[in-house]
Amino acid sequence: MHLLATALPSAQSDIDTPYSSEWRDTLRITTKNLSLARTPTVPGIGSRPTPLEQARLAVERGDVHIERVWPMRSPPTARLEASSSAFFHTDRPGAPPLGGTPVVGLQMSQAFAHEPVMAAEVVERFRTVPPGLVVDATLGGGGHAEAILEAHPHLSVLGIDRDPSAIAAATARLARFGDRVTIRHARFDQLAAVLAAEQAPGGTPDAARVSGVLFDLGVSSPQLDTAERGFSYRRDAPLDMRMDPTSGRTAADIVNGFSEEALVGLFTENGEGRFARRIARAVMGARPIATTGELADVVRGAIPAATRRTGGHPARRVFQAIRIAVNEELDQLGRAMDDALGVLLPGGRCVVIAYHSGEDRLVKSTFVRASTGGCTCPPGLPCACGADPRFRLVVRGARRPTAEEIGRNRRSEAARLRVIERISDGRAVGAVGNGEVA
Repeated sequence: MHLLATALPSAQSDIDTPYSSEWRDTLRITTKNLSLARTPTVPGIGSRPTPLEQARLAVERGDVHIERVWPMRSPPTARLEASSSAFFHTDRPGAPPLGGTPVVGLQMSQAFAHEPVMAAEVVERFRTVPPGLVVDATLGGGGHAEAILEAHPHLSVLGIDRDPSAIAAATARLARFGDRVTIRHARFDQLAAVLAAEQAPGGTPDAARVSGVLFDLGVSSPQLDTAERGFSYRRDAPLDMRMDPTSGRTAADIVNGFSEEALVGLFTENGEGRFARRIARAVMGARPIATTGELADVVRGAIPAATRRTGGHPARRVFQAIRIAVNEELDQLGRAMDDALGVLLPGGRCVVIAYHSGEDRLVKSTFVRASTGGCTCPPGLPCACGADPRFRLVVRGARRPTAEEIGRNRRSEAARLRVIERISDGRAVGAVGNGEVA
């Protein structure tokens, strides 16, 4: 707890500080130096007040003016279950364990707050699309949708998300745009069905076509930071990891139900090939595993100490693999990408931000196939096989976040953005043989 207080002239004699003249009139009150503010002992009790009591007494003093209090909410006295609650615990450093004792009355905002990754780039890529509807197939908290709606009055947004918490947050965030926004609770591989349901009875086929589709793949910061969702290896919670917590199998079902060979295959596919079998055997031997903390400890113990010193947390890839399997992300992405390209109007664009190599490979291969029309000619040579590509790549390869954005939001570092556009004449200008894309 930090309170920045300004001492009035009458109190300056009470404070002996080593600060320079520039800071002579300020006092930072913390749990370590609260004794600098002269506060009496609690009446009837011989011991000194607790730091929290000292802070309250200091705030109530007439000669202290509170200049700023960091934005926090003070709910009534009750147990705080949210991951952003303040916990005092002594058993270990880091994230609060299950069952920790919360400090009542000190809780940070519970909003589904999430900074959209590469928002300026996304907005720019939709600038030239024809007027109409953009489908945000991974709506989240509505950050990208908000940026698109603010920048492009000629566009409206249909937002889709499977997470009820994200739906609620985005609904509140985007309410000011009125009928320019429609929000639906669905998986992104149901994109075509959602569009068909939104089409007016008797409408033309073009009524179900759109100016753009956006995918911001992976797990969001609010999902990672909400301990009870079970996505994070840094927070002890029940093994869940479902994007939609109302349905489907959980991470516990996979960890405790998959065979050893199935676990090895799952971990190998997600970059943990070197120690996949060791981890799988450790998981088998530790069953039943109930929490993320238990699983993280099992994975850590299965990897040699020398290897654990580099490369980040040893459980990172394992948790990622399980999360992808729980939510069937790669299977759904393939179907969703085909549907997204199929509903684009001429001049419409599909923008995809991927964070995992498996996702990015799938996006890249889909875009290459669409932009070459299935061309079988040697790479770099003019097409002579009669392929008729109906899409063009807007950028070669993948775009990356700027150094400034990565410094501001470390979770954006893995982002890869790819863009494809539907062309009107069925043939891309200057089309070359396949394999040209980096």
